[in-house]
Amino acid sequence: MSNVTSRFVAATLLIASAAIYLQAHAGSEEYKDRLEFSKFPAQLSGWTGTDVPIDEDVLDILKPSDYLLRIYQNPQQPQYIDLFIPYFRTQREGDTMHSPQHCLPGAGWTPLENKRITLAMPGHEPFPVNRYIIALGDSRQIVLYWYWAHNRGVASEYWAKYYLVKDSIQMHRSDGALVRITSPMYPGESADAAQQRLIPFVNDVFPLLNSYIPQ
Repeated sequence: MSNVTSRFVAATLLIASAAIYLQAHAGSEEYKDRLEFSKFPAQLSGWTGTDVPIDEDVLDILKPSDYLLRIYQNPQQPQYIDLFIPYFRTQREGDTMHSPQHCLPGAGWTPLENKRITLAMPGHEPFPVNRYIIALGDSRQIVLYWYWAHNRGVASEYWAKYYLVKDSIQMHRSDGALVRITSPMYPGESADAAQQRLIPFVNDVFPLLNSYIPQ
């Protein structure tokens, strides 16, 4: 059996085990207070955000408990930034986070690059996130995303499932969120340059996360 096949089988078994465990322990859930995303700041440094509604048919698929989808614009920077955070109060009923690597190609975007980078945010240990470069026609976008729960960030959806089971056992909680930050890339802009352009915005968003996604 190849390494790729072995990892796929292991990941499939992990996800199946997580689903079985969460269903079996659905009655022992604990919940923490949080702010609703309607209170998330519309002003972040020089950025001004505008909320974007999600179609009901899409919400029926994603099934978040709460979500933030907002376009932030800055008169000093032509390229906007799209911030999307679906939050799940519980994942015991089968409502789990969808990977952008599945959703974006389904919307017509072609993946050009997929790699892991490390975010080093003030006051927090560095953690891995995904850097995804996608294209549609002549347009390219950079996507940074990670899974966030209980003050912990992970890049892998399979590690997110592992911690989901672990936290359900130790904390009696299955809440968590996906954090996705997207921006169009300038013509000729490298992935590294686009990433550095986004980092100041990430620095503004990061300290707010635990108020909306409880520790």
